[in-house]
Amino acid sequence: MSITAEKKTELIGEFKKSDNDTGSPEIQIAVLSHRIANLTEHLKSNQKDHSSRRGLLTLVARRRSLLNYIKKNSEDAYRNIVEQLGLRK
Repeated sequence: MSITAEKKTELIGEFKKSDNDTGSPEIQIAVLSHRIANLTEHLKSNQKDHSSRRGLLTLVARRRSLLNYIKKNSEDAYRNIVEQLGLRK
């Protein structure tokens, strides 16, 4: 259910703004989106895993707040990240 180190470095490489960038909101959103997708697949086969469902909801809320932060600061960056990740909003 967690993210592998290889996948995380791949996401960082794809969404980084500069060479030393490892924690920008865009990267955090990409990593959270990957974790959300993994948890969603887990919950499809384990419907009664309520603790994982609660964790999923906290991840979704964290991603939403980061998306709101990006939208407030840069509308272009917000549109770009939503388009790249294929999010609904």
